[in-house]
Amino acid sequence: MSSIEEQLLAARASGNPAAISDAIPFAGFMGFTLTQGAQGLVGALAYDEKLIGNPRLPALHGGSIGAFLEMTALAHLMWEIEVPGIPRTINITVEYLRSGKPENTFASAVITKHGRRVANVSVTAWQSDPAKPIATAHGHFLLPEAKD
Repeated sequence: MSSIEEQLLAARASGNPAAISDAIPFAGFMGFTLTQGAQGLVGALAYDEKLIGNPRLPALHGGSIGAFLEMTALAHLMWEIEVPGIPRTINITVEYLRSGKPENTFASAVITKHGRRVANVSVTAWQSDPAKPIATAHGHFLLPEAKD
């Protein structure tokens, strides 16, 4: 079992979703954290100058938003589904709805279909108002097989 898998199990046991983002170095680099809110698991992307794609607007880089949506989907899967490892991305489609302003961004995910080997997840990202999303994503993820 890898260190990340061990940290995931410890996060579930303690009820602390932030431990998932703490276990992933790229999440730390991006400023990604997880919290348990009244509506469920919420991903947060802390604003940082390095996330800007167009300094003239300024607007968040589309890759930063896409990576944030994918991390939120994966974290949601790892938190909600008792899997023996880390799911792998099969594909993800991101729909950019409006420019991301230079401010903190939030996202929530919903598992739309959970099969034996594949799970489908939808994610929505917003900034100041959840009713005004800046991007959505739909992804398919390969679930790890149970080890005997």
